[in-house]
Amino acid sequence: MKYYCIGIKGTGMSTLAQILYDLGNSVSGYDDAKEHKFTQDGLDARNIPIYYDNTHAIDSDTIVTYSVAFKEDHKEIQRVKELGLQIKKYNEIMGDIISMFESIGVSGTHGKTTTSSLIRHLLENTTGCNYFIGAGDGQATKDNKYFVVESDEFNKHFTAYNPSYAIITNIEAEHLECYTGIDDIRNTFEIFANQTSKLVVANGDNEEVRKISYKTPVKFYGFNENNDVIIKNVILNEEGSSFELYEHDTKLGKFTINLYGKHMVMDATAAIIIGKELGLSIETISDLLPTFKNAKRRFAEEKVGQTIIIDDYAHHPTEIKATLEAVKQKYPNKHLTVIFAPNTYSRTRDFQNEFIDSFQNADNVYLTEIRCNREKQEDYPGITSHIITDNLPNAKIISKEDMALVPSGKDQIVCFMGCAYVDDLINTYKECHK
Repeated sequence: MKYYCIGIKGTGMSTLAQILYDLGNSVSGYDDAKEHKFTQDGLDARNIPIYYDNTHAIDSDTIVTYSVAFKEDHKEIQRVKELGLQIKKYNEIMGDIISMFESIGVSGTHGKTTTSSLIRHLLENTTGCNYFIGAGDGQATKDNKYFVVESDEFNKHFTAYNPSYAIITNIEAEHLECYTGIDDIRNTFEIFANQTSKLVVANGDNEEVRKISYKTPVKFYGFNENNDVIIKNVILNEEGSSFELYEHDTKLGKFTINLYGKHMVMDATAAIIIGKELGLSIETISDLLPTFKNAKRRFAEEKVGQTIIIDDYAHHPTEIKATLEAVKQKYPNKHLTVIFAPNTYSRTRDFQNEFIDSFQNADNVYLTEIRCNREKQEDYPGITSHIITDNLPNAKIISKEDMALVPSGKDQIVCFMGCAYVDDLINTYKECHK
């Protein structure tokens, strides 16, 4: 079959395009962004064509899907409609694909990508697996039994999935432009959980996760004693994190990860439980975990001159707080500067106070102005990055042209954060401080 993906450089769309190609389909795509993005690496490796104008021909039997970042009035969407091409939502296509395999759907407000990547790591080095991970990573062959799929709650996308196994890492208020509130969010996770055929692995420390009425068997994990799998004896230091797991009163094992923060311990625990459910031995899991390297833009470190910079996808206050705690775990004696690129007006408005609180671990905080591709400034009067910086000591608005003002040196950590495209900021910083 032939597929045409509009917004092909978006993380989800890029991943879908790669998987469609790997399964033997003809794939091409369109994007407005001509500059290189990390999400196109897999597309380029497969020689998937990316178009930037509206003059190329598209065969009449092509199925079109497009990113929600592209509005209905976009000229390329209007063109494919005028051509009479079949249009299908990307999550519906994804749902069709994963139904062909024994799938593990990883959901949650935070931690989806790391948890999915951990499970992928365990399975790739043992049984083999297909995977759809929102860091622009996707791969599939018809020969693999398992399919690991990051299952996004945005716009209720994951309700198109019917996985064999599901993980719920946590449930918090998020994407309030799509949901009426926390009850609506939780109820949507409940739909996803109850579309799971074999087992739900759920964060039992999270209040909203516990409120779900599960029809599918569920196994809770966490630090609290009322969980089925309990995390104990955690050690967090500059070398990484170690912990023990107990299933009720039975010790499962001791594990070490080269990741930082309690949130990473939770993600690893969910992956361990799934690995064990799929027949991997505790010894095998324990041996593989220390060799795991996290996904793109998840605590990605690089040295620029004498300065360590970190590129991280964190964009929700809870994620930012957890990431900065992890930075302090690994580099307790260094001066921490954060450069954050907020990417929606609604999230900035809805979590203004939470954002302010999340930056408390940083010595200096810089925010870009909001850069949004799916919301319009005029719909959110008065909502700018200033509502955070004006209420946060040591915080300022910054642009790409100001990167020379950002601290550098052997005692400095500079952490770039946001789900929006931040390579321009990082590249300019490198030029100024190389």
